[in-house]
Amino acid sequence: KCAHLRLACQTELKPYYTSKLWWCGIALLGLGEVGNFVAYGFAPVAVVAPLGCVTVIGSAFISVFFLKKTMRTADILGGTLTVTGTYLLVTFAPNVPQELTARQIQNYLVSWPFLVYSILEIIIFCILLYFYKRKAVKHIVVLLTMVALLASLTVIAVKAVSSMITLSVKGKMQLTYCIFYIMVVLLASSCAFQVKFLNQAMHLYEATGIVPINFMFFTTSAILSGVIFYREFQSAALLSVFMFLFGCLLSFLGVFIIARNKKEEHLQIPFIDCGHIPGHKLTDKIQPDSHSSCYGTLNKEDDLVKSQS
Repeated sequence: KCAHLRLACQTELKPYYTSKLWWCGIALLGLGEVGNFVAYGFAPVAVVAPLGCVTVIGSAFISVFFLKKTMRTADILGGTLTVTGTYLLVTFAPNVPQELTARQIQNYLVSWPFLVYSILEIIIFCILLYFYKRKAVKHIVVLLTMVALLASLTVIAVKAVSSMITLSVKGKMQLTYCIFYIMVVLLASSCAFQVKFLNQAMHLYEATGIVPINFMFFTTSAILSGVIFYREFQSAALLSVFMFLFGCLLSFLGVFIIARNKKEEHLQIPFIDCGHIPGHKLTDKIQPDSHSSCYGTLNKEDDLVKSQS
């Protein structure tokens, strides 16, 4: 977001991928995803995915320094609720075996619950992509819903790849199965398209608005994929499920409290200082209308030009 703001304030418009700061952010994002990748090999999806709320808390504090935001009481309250929800999530998360073999993943991939889920996901994604591309609907919910749908596939693939690599390191070779390379391709492609749509959202909307909505959508899709594909809550007690969902609710509430009533960030657009124009006061400022046929001219001067012509 900081890179987009800097590029927007420059007189010469440049693509975002020419910014070193943008590439630095992508590198840091990649480093964080490496940590996520390792975590999925040792813990259930329902535990790792909700821990993304740390991103929300971190963004609230980091934006104070990089985006010149102000720390509010709501940020502290929201952070407290989020941390409490995270504790409940970790405590009451499902306890399932994490060593997944290639044959188990193959069986999960052709199970009817996942086939129904994947068909519904593809249909919804295609509808949203149609409105995004053909109808130019670039609402934040549309963009982040597509990111979340792709993220569910990423979560399934990253846990499968991480688990198979972990077993291979322990001596149970899993890298000779075709399913491993299928999951690697799925992981790479879904991540690439996630970056595309998430970057578009960051360019159009506030970071403080994107982070909480993306966290809620991503967490929901990740938990659903864990439940449907990896069957993580199959033998969980009712109380554990309730407390886990209550922890999710607290995390979501904390995230939205952090993002609530955040002031929109307006880019610094150059203006004409009327102190250099005869007949106008030094305090007057005129903002040119970029949609007008006479961009940068005064109305009186425009009428004079028309009468002379």
